[in-house]
Amino acid sequence: MLAAGAAGTAGLAQRTQHPIVLDVDLSVDPAREQEMLNHFHNSFKPAAMKFPGYIDVKICKLRSALQGAAPAGVNYRFQLTYESEDLRRKWVASDTHRKVWPLIENTLKSKDYTVLLFDSM
Repeated sequence: MLAAGAAGTAGLAQRTQHPIVLDVDLSVDPAREQEMLNHFHNSFKPAAMKFPGYIDVKICKLRSALQGAAPAGVNYRFQLTYESEDLRRKWVASDTHRKVWPLIENTLKSKDYTVLLFDSM
């Protein structure tokens, strides 16, 4: 009984840890936009969902800048949420990620994109 309680406490600690959120600003080639969306929804997201620590992944199209200026050339933001940075790194190091990320990256006008890592609070 004690072992089960200890395991439950460890699981609770894991769940209460603050997740990480990775934001990537992308300049998708307008001529390849549908191709990118297809790869995201049919290849990248289903693959990412299978990895330990996955919480969410989104692709958002920029509508407008309501205050300040949008980053030059950016028309999409990719946002990935994982339970921890260690688990996200395991996903990125996987053969699966090395297969599915280039499908999206190859639709960009530039591979010089901004990647920001946040702690979710």
